[in-house]
Amino acid sequence: MVSAENTSSATTPDQAYDCTIIGGGPAGSTVAALVAQAGFRTLLLERESMPREHVGESLMPEAYWTFQRLGVVEKLQASRFRKKNGVQFVSNTGKESAPFFFRTHDDRESSDSWHVERGEFDQMLFENAAFHGAECRQDARVTDVLFDGERAVGIRLQQGGATHEIASKVVVDASGQSAMLAGKLGVRRINPDLRKAGVWAHYTGAPDHCQDGGVRTIIMQTQNKESWFWYIPQSSGVVSVGVVGDRDYLLTGRGTPQQVFDEELTKCPTLQGWLADAKQVDEMRAAKEFSYTTERSAGDGWVLVGDAWGFIDPVYSSGVYFAVKSGELAADCVVDALQAGEPTGERLGAWVQPFSERTSLVRKLVHAFYSGEFRVGQFLKEYPQHNDELVDLLIGRIFDGERGAIFADLEPWLAERRAEAAL
Repeated sequence: MVSAENTSSATTPDQAYDCTIIGGGPAGSTVAALVAQAGFRTLLLERESMPREHVGESLMPEAYWTFQRLGVVEKLQASRFRKKNGVQFVSNTGKESAPFFFRTHDDRESSDSWHVERGEFDQMLFENAAFHGAECRQDARVTDVLFDGERAVGIRLQQGGATHEIASKVVVDASGQSAMLAGKLGVRRINPDLRKAGVWAHYTGAPDHCQDGGVRTIIMQTQNKESWFWYIPQSSGVVSVGVVGDRDYLLTGRGTPQQVFDEELTKCPTLQGWLADAKQVDEMRAAKEFSYTTERSAGDGWVLVGDAWGFIDPVYSSGVYFAVKSGELAADCVVDALQAGEPTGERLGAWVQPFSERTSLVRKLVHAFYSGEFRVGQFLKEYPQHNDELVDLLIGRIFDGERGAIFADLEPWLAERRAEAAL
């Protein structure tokens, strides 16, 4: 394995690249690996030291195909990461849905996914980009994207106590929710209906509910339906547990993150039981989980990917999948633009509209969840013909054909439930 080392200030690198990527998370590392693999001089910059901690441990199964293209499936299979084989929901009354086991729906290897420790997982993808020929630097802080008129032409970098200006034909912003370039250009748009926050920590001694050789992501609503918990068993007996709710409800006037978590836990008796004999092993953390999009995602010499492009919500664990998928699609456009010698916004952003259209199906499912009336078992009992499509959405299988028929019945059904609740 080729390691991705820090570059010291004494090094004098070539200051011109075909493609420079800001951010060494899953999206950025995917772009870097694929563009470098195509033979272009590629620079991947991560402001922190690897491994760095990050929330988002549960992967959607359809990420398998991007992992296969990156050449990391065997590494994932040989890793200590727990195999994820399903999803389960627990209602606000404590009623547990039947688990959605992915292999029951599709018995291919690609239906298995993983619960990952993000520090190790992100480092694996970062090092994989180096293996494929990208120059990968840690502790490298990009302070600005340089423009010549409307065209991005490079970046300004601080590293090792020195400042460098690096020329690049294409600049890819994969800087995550800090969305550096989107902020500079003023193109990020917050979804006012999904202004969420999350509070989480890790526990040992909690049940992992292992079944059929794997574990599942479990989503639990609190009694008042003002928040929900995730429950993600990981390796070494560790479980990631977090609570998500509207930002104002969860964080305004509520005290410390630990106090917020403890108060919300009293509203989820099922989880209280699971954590009764568990030990919290790290400090409770909090983060704002805004849902947002970007009204313009590419321009001459630049493109946004991953969370810099947009973020929907953590409830269905789509974050890492959309990061690597957008990275893969954007990388193909970058390679096409560089081969043609035309790194225009039209070429670099050719993937954006179809990607936005397909991911909007998951966005609709998120809104259904937050309606407070989406009782999965009850809906499928009345509309069993939508079981397969619902599992497709939970798997992330949204790019291989037409989807969306479920919403023709789900949205009126939710409206009826809301009307009944209002009586």
